[in-house]
This record gives sequence, structure tokens and C-alpha cells, in this order.
Amino acid sequence: MADNTLSVFALGGINEIGKNMYVLQYADDIIVIDCGSKFPDESTLGVDLIIQDISYLQENREKIRALIVTHGHEDHIGGIPYLLKRLPMPVYATRLTLGLIQIKLKEHGLLRSTELVQLNADSDIELGTINTTFFKVNHSIPDCLGIAFQTPVGTVVHTGDFKFDLTPMNDEYPDIHKMAEIGKKGVLLLLSESTNAERPGFTQSERVVGDHIEDAFRKADQKIFISTFASNVHRVQQVVDAAQKTNRKLALLGRSMVNVVSVAEELGYLTIPEGMLIEAQEINRLAPERVAILCTGSQGEPMAALSRLASSAFRGVSVLPGDTIIVAAGPIPGNEKDVARIIDNLYRLGAKVVYGSGQTTGMHVSGHAHQEELKLMLTLMKPTYFIPIHGEYRMLYMHKLLAESVGVDSDNIFIINNGDVVDIQQAVARQTRSVEAGEVFVDGLGIGDVGKIVLRDRKLLSEEGMLVIMVTLNKSNRQLITDPDTISRGFVFDPDSADLINEVNQLVMTTAAEWRDTEANSRNLKRKIKNAVEKMLYARTKRRPMILPFIIQI
Repeated sequence: MADNTLSVFALGGINEIGKNMYVLQYADDIIVIDCGSKFPDESTLGVDLIIQDISYLQENREKIRALIVTHGHEDHIGGIPYLLKRLPMPVYATRLTLGLIQIKLKEHGLLRSTELVQLNADSDIELGTINTTFFKVNHSIPDCLGIAFQTPVGTVVHTGDFKFDLTPMNDEYPDIHKMAEIGKKGVLLLLSESTNAERPGFTQSERVVGDHIEDAFRKADQKIFISTFASNVHRVQQVVDAAQKTNRKLALLGRSMVNVVSVAEELGYLTIPEGMLIEAQEINRLAPERVAILCTGSQGEPMAALSRLASSAFRGVSVLPGDTIIVAAGPIPGNEKDVARIIDNLYRLGAKVVYGSGQTTGMHVSGHAHQEELKLMLTLMKPTYFIPIHGEYRMLYMHKLLAESVGVDSDNIFIINNGDVVDIQQAVARQTRSVEAGEVFVDGLGIGDVGKIVLRDRKLLSEEGMLVIMVTLNKSNRQLITDPDTISRGFVFDPDSADLINEVNQLVMTTAAEWRDTEANSRNLKRKIKNAVEKMLYARTKRRPMILPFIIQI
């Protein structure tokens, strides 16, 4: 790669929802944009979190100038502690975003060792050869920025997550004039989010949700449980306002809700009347019509507050017949089944459940731009080249079509994969190479120690179960000292399948005898037992449990 080449690529966020990370490189200067995480799905059993493979950044650590964070959602900040543990770098973000990042850094013991730099829409910073400015955008969390990078070969714009809300809750309007000014000066490359590229029209203003929440509060005659994204501070404020108008106390359930509300209130982004907040243990001491409970779990997360309430597993707090449950969030793609299961369980408890987006209930509007807003951003920026980001393939493809419809040359639009590098040299962009990119699994305290083989074994265990076969041998003559002992877990229930287990044990004894007569290498016995038992069990049951032989020599 020549020194005068500008390179842009993603290490996460393309062909997926989550773990956003984008990289801009010119000569010896690298700027990282966002570092999010992604929640596991049914294919990643037991995994807590999915983050980016940062091999390329580790190999080029001396060139990294900064991590710039566009806003404080988990899919943009969730991976930051894991990044900084392996690769310290200064972090630039707005006031609220830094407040949320600090919670994570404190939990991981990184707060004192990390350089944090506060940004606002008027910031102008030099990062090596790249001058970086910002512009205000709306989203479902306050303090969101788009970024304009003035590089030696042209301007690159990253929109961050955005929508054009012309009546925002906090009166922080999108800086359309500044966007137009950036576009007028010339944009070489635009990276724009694609989450709602399939949805026509405009996204509704967050302000419309408040009236619907207040109306639901007035109609409820018992306890109210309302679940939303903890980070949607505007939505939380509307819940607080509705509770105040209907004379209800407010309890917070869920660690992330408590953390975000605490930070947002401390920094002045949230106003809660004195005496309104109560502890969970006080809920049952008040009349049900005097209580509202704001909780996490709107995405169906199994350990979040709403899920535990739906399964009557939240200690000291119960959903009773006649209580009102409001789900004030839309399911992220992939979470629909989990959300539906929780709603089913809430109905079984006799609750009144209000859920659904848009015109259905008015309890949720998206924080992401619909098609007309995406076209407006493209029109304001007038880019020569365009990379749709932040979305699954169909979303990226639809965004490509939208760009073409407003005049961007089809040959100048790149739908890429994580790791694909778009190189721009002498104002010509090409995509001909890739860097290492992929997924790293966080499981408990381990980062990256759970790989594809471990997940394959977990999948096998969850589907077929396992057999443990204990064989005790005399070390000198290699004779069996006792009969084999076979333990089944998740395959068959021993008392009900004694004949099958006995057959396994007989086969193990026969295999051991044949091995003793023909083999000199004791290590082969495990493999022979495993192969023989596996073949027999598949013939008898058409199942392939994990078989773990243990040879004890005495």
C-alpha cells in the first residue's frame, strides 16, 4: 500500500447488527471509529458476548491515533474494555457517551489508565495527518455525532447512527446546515448506516411516544411495568413525566437501567423529581395504582428483569392479574422469538400487555433513518464514493439502490464484508484486498479461548448428550480389573436403558480384549472404544452422543 493511499474498512458491523468498528487509515495514521459488541444467538451456546478480531490493529498498534465513539449504545461501546485491555489508546466521545464508557472501564479496572477526551459538535481535532470535525445528529440516545475526516486525499464522512427528528425531545436539532456545508465542500467517501433502509418514508419523532405512554399510565388501574432500552434516555424521561402526572412512584429493575439512569441524571440529561424513585423492596408496600416499574429486558434477554418477571422468578416483585406491561421498544432483528415468548408468559400471568411499534400502539419509534432520511443524507453529502454500513446484507443492498436513485454512480458504491479494504489513491477507489476480521467470543473471564471447535462440542452436547466410559486396567498385564462403568448425560436415562448401557459395557470389554491381543500402543484403546461405541449407538439409536472414554491404569 502506497503512502498516499487512503484505506477504509470495517472490523465489525457489516452483514450483521452489532459489534460496529470501522477503521480509517492514511499513511501512518489509523483512526478507529466505535467498538461495539454483539449478543450471542442460538449458534453460540454459552457465549456471553461477541467482539471483533483486532489482529490488524494489534499488528499496527504504533499507527493508532484514537478511538472515536459516535454514541453510547452497546453495539458501539460494548467492546471497548476488551479492546483497551489488549490495545490501549485515547478514547474520544461526547459527555454522556463518556459517562457510559466510564461505567464499563470502572468494572474492568481500566478507568485510571485510559485517556478519555470529551467531544462536542464544535470540536476540531488533529489526529496525525487527518483533521477531524463533527456534526450533530439525532438518534434514540442523546449526544450523538457524525464525523467528517479531512484527509490529504479528500473528506470521508461517517454518519454514526441517525435519523432526522425535527422536534427532538431535548431540543438538540440535527445540524442540517453543517451537513450541507460539508457536502458543498466535497465528500470523497460517505459511510452511512443502513438499519432501516428497507422501510419507506420518514421515522416518526420520539416526541409522539410520550402521549401514548401517558395515556397508558392513565388507563392502568394496578401496577405498571414498562420495559425499554436503558440507553434511551428520552424514553426514560417520558416515563418519568408520565409517572409524575399520574402520581406514581418509580422503581428501577435491572443493573443497566440503574447505571444509565444514575449517569444520565448526574450529568443533567435526565430530570427526576425528588422522592419519586423507590427501591424494589418498597413496591409491595404501596398501593398498586401508585407504582410504576421501569425495567430492562425489552429484547427478551433471558436474565434481564422482564424475562425473570414473566417467569415469576424475580425475587420480591411479581406480575399479578390486571397489571399493565408496556414493551416500549421494537425487537432487534433476531430477537423476535425471545420477545414473543416473554409476551406469551405475561399474558399467562393475566397481565394486560401493550407492545408493538409505530401506528399499532405508539409505544416505540425507531432511532434509525427510514428511506427518505437516508436519501436526504446522501443528497446533503453528495459523495463521490459510498459504502453502506451498519446492517445485514439486504439492508446494505437496499441502501445501495437508494444511493443510485439520488444520483450516486453504481460503480462507485461498495457493498463490502468485514475486513474488505476500500483503497483510494489519486481519487480512484478500488476494493482488491482484505485484512483479517472475524468474531472473538467472550465467555466468562475468557476472551477468545472459546472457538469454533468448542462451540461445535457444545452444540453436540446440547443436541445428542454424552457418554462417559470409565475403564480400569492392570498396568502390567493390561487386563480389565473391573467391568467398565458407563455414565449417560443427556443421551438416555440410565434406569430406563439398562440393556443399552450393558450392551455398551460388553462392547467395551470385547474391544479391550481385542486391543490387548493385537496392539502394543496403549494410547489406541481410547480411539478404538470411541469408534466402536459410536458405530453401535448410531446403528441402535440413530444418535451420535459425545463419547468420552477414560483409561485408568493401576
